[in-house]
Amino acid sequence: MSDSLSLGCAHCSAINRVNQARLEDRPRCGKCKRSLFTGEPCELKSANFNALVERSELPIVVDFWASWCGPCKAMAPVFAAVTRELEPRIRFAKLDTEAEPTLAGRFAIRSIPTLIVFRKGVETARQPGLLSEPQLRQWLDPHVV
Repeated sequence: MSDSLSLGCAHCSAINRVNQARLEDRPRCGKCKRSLFTGEPCELKSANFNALVERSELPIVVDFWASWCGPCKAMAPVFAAVTRELEPRIRFAKLDTEAEPTLAGRFAIRSIPTLIVFRKGVETARQPGLLSEPQLRQWLDPHVV
C-alpha cells in the first residue's frame, strides 16, 4: 500500500498527492495553495464530484440534504461537529439534492438526510435518517483512516 493518497481540492478540483502520515499537517493544494481541509464540510456539486469523490483515495462521507427538510436542518450541526473532530482522517461533504437532482438520482436518494461513505468513488456504506453525534461517530468509525 502506498504511503500517499490522491486528494481532490474542494476549491479548484485539482488532484493532489499527500503523504498519509502528513494529513494532520494542514496540507495545501499544489495548484491554488488553499487548504485541502477546512474543518467544514465541502459543498459537493457536479463540477467537483469527480475530483472529491471518484478520484480521491481518502474516504468521504456525503450528506444528501435539502434546505426545506427539518431533519436535514437538525443533522447539519451534528455533521459539522463530527467534521471538526474527524477531519482529515475522513473527508466530509454536503450535496444539496434540490440543486443537484442528477447526482441525487444517480445514487437513488429516496429520503433525506441520507449519508453515503465513498472510497475511490465506490459506495461503501449508506445510512438514511437523522443520527446523533455518538451514532454518527460510531457509524463512521470503520471508515476513518
